[in-house]
Amino acid sequence: MSVLVLAAVLAATPIHLEDARTRSRENTQVLLSLLEARMAEQDVRLARAPLLPQVDFRTGGNWAYIGQQRVFTVVPDPVTGGFVQQAVTTPEAARANYDLSLSVSQLLFDQGKWAQLRQSGAQLEARQGEAREQADASELEGIQRFYALYRSQATLEVLEANVRRSEQQLDRARALFQAGRVGKGEELSAQVNLGNDRISVVEQKGRIAADQASLAVWLAMPGTEPLQAVAPGELGQESVPVPGLEKSLDEAKSRRPLLVALRQRVRVADLQQTIARAGYLPRVIVQGSYSRGGPDAEAVFTEPRLQNVVSGGVSLQWNLFEGLATDAQSRRAEHQRQVAELNLAQAERELEGAVRQGHEALQAQLAATSLSAENREAAASALKLAEERFSAGVSSTLEVRDAQLKLTQAELVLLENRIDVEIARFALMRAMGTLAPGDET
Repeated sequence: MSVLVLAAVLAATPIHLEDARTRSRENTQVLLSLLEARMAEQDVRLARAPLLPQVDFRTGGNWAYIGQQRVFTVVPDPVTGGFVQQAVTTPEAARANYDLSLSVSQLLFDQGKWAQLRQSGAQLEARQGEAREQADASELEGIQRFYALYRSQATLEVLEANVRRSEQQLDRARALFQAGRVGKGEELSAQVNLGNDRISVVEQKGRIAADQASLAVWLAMPGTEPLQAVAPGELGQESVPVPGLEKSLDEAKSRRPLLVALRQRVRVADLQQTIARAGYLPRVIVQGSYSRGGPDAEAVFTEPRLQNVVSGGVSLQWNLFEGLATDAQSRRAEHQRQVAELNLAQAERELEGAVRQGHEALQAQLAATSLSAENREAAASALKLAEERFSAGVSSTLEVRDAQLKLTQAELVLLENRIDVEIARFALMRAMGTLAPGDET
């Protein structure tokens, strides 16, 4: 490893796969979905509020001035002994009025309100399922970005190893030319090959910077943070066998947060029908109140034996006809339920496809990795043979270069497949709903 590369590695912040997974479940997208779930919790409280006793306390006082008024009033008629209306002038007056009251009401029956409470609970469970789904999606994205950075780092190491091989080949060609065993063209070809390999290394460093920024931003870290992906231990271990397809499908149907959320959405739509149909039924409310009022503050606030009024009653409210609005709302809710059922059925089909695709992809990547390892061994042997032939003066730089490139390609393919195995494994876990900590199987 060159001095500059070593300095860059030492300056970078190391990050492990588990750290990336944990941080991904706490990034901005996940926090937003969690806030949506917390707002849904408050919606449950709001739906419960009308079902609890409603207590209202009120007190106050006011003062009014009334100027002279010309009004008609009924007065005795001294002639006939009866009564007549006569216009009179009332004097100006000023008076005060004080009041104090406490009222309590309790809803006894309202099918719509009870259905709204159950619906808000179903919406809360749906929001929580969606939050878990978002956390899984964010974690998988974080895993993919982590492996993208690690792939770029490991690719740089492969390319640097190729540069070292090219340097050795240039030294070998130069020594053979000076010994008169090969022509000058062999040395120049080796020098050009080394230059091209160094260019590839420089370009790869630029890709690493882009992958560092991509991962840092996703993990809610400063975009300027240079990260160094630590090699995951899974890459050096034998892969866990692929679970059976039927078992994977069963796990997905029971654990996938998306299906849990969509099932609750169906329940929400079902309860919306109940809420709409509640318009056909009456509402029953019991009410009671205690009040005190009068023109004298002392009598209202300090004399318990005066100014007392207590009332209570039960009322039934029944909207017998509202222009067929209840029927329209009921039909609309029925259509919403059908939409929710269609979305759930489609999601189940897509989930089955995703699980099967992930299952097959993981098996294919495992097989490809095994073949890639064999190819890498064969390419290494071919390069060794080509170098021996070149040193013996029976081959050219072109033959060595061809073997060198094939080894580099085989190493990159092996690296890609090993990483793709891990990504495919995590993608299958995501489809099955077992990606969250504690759910891995």
